[in-house]
Amino acid sequence: MTRILVVDDEPAIRRLLRGALARVGYDVAEAGDAAAALRLGQPPVALAVLDLGLPDRDGIELVPLLKARGLAVVVVTARDTTAEKVAALDLGADDYVTKPFDTEELLARVRTALRHQGRAAAGLVSAGAVTVDLAAHRVTLGGQEVKLTRKEFTLLAELAGHAGKVLTHVHLLRAVWGPAHLGDVEYLRVTMRGLRQKLEKDPARPRLIVNEPGVGYRLSPPLADGAGPD
Repeated sequence: MTRILVVDDEPAIRRLLRGALARVGYDVAEAGDAAAALRLGQPPVALAVLDLGLPDRDGIELVPLLKARGLAVVVVTARDTTAEKVAALDLGADDYVTKPFDTEELLARVRTALRHQGRAAAGLVSAGAVTVDLAAHRVTLGGQEVKLTRKEFTLLAELAGHAGKVLTHVHLLRAVWGPAHLGDVEYLRVTMRGLRQKLEKDPARPRLIVNEPGVGYRLSPPLADGAGPD
């Protein structure tokens, strides 16, 4: 049984999350502060649902610590600014949900984070009709190989290696172009435009590689609701 740690200083929120997670078969542990989260947040726990407003420490500081122990992290917080989202995602959070939240949506995000945990190690990632073979550097669309430029493949491979997770602009620029180009967002937009032209059914309404405005991009199955174009 998959074990999940709920970290929140509000007992009512912990009860709500415990009930929702237990109902679908997860084993749930609870922590009301950062100290307890660090004590409990280690394998066999697979994922932490993490509030940022903790009484003894800023929850955002726990993101890299929990990730370093091999846990997936879904942030659930009342902080809704773009800067907070970017900071949490850059530190390794797998997803970011703002309060108040829909329980079913949160459960779906938990499932996605767990499903994609360790997927990059398998070397083969599928999203709808697109399959990325990370080891062979090969991309197919509906079984037909698609020719990508080196930058397009590197960008797609980075997204595929974290499928289902929003990767920030800075993360992608560092991974694809290097630390000297962290401010060159136009490089990212141009390459993303070319990638969507080759992979999206309707590049003007992308559903495979969706964006969170001001934050970054996520590789998602086309059946999910996509964000609008950049």
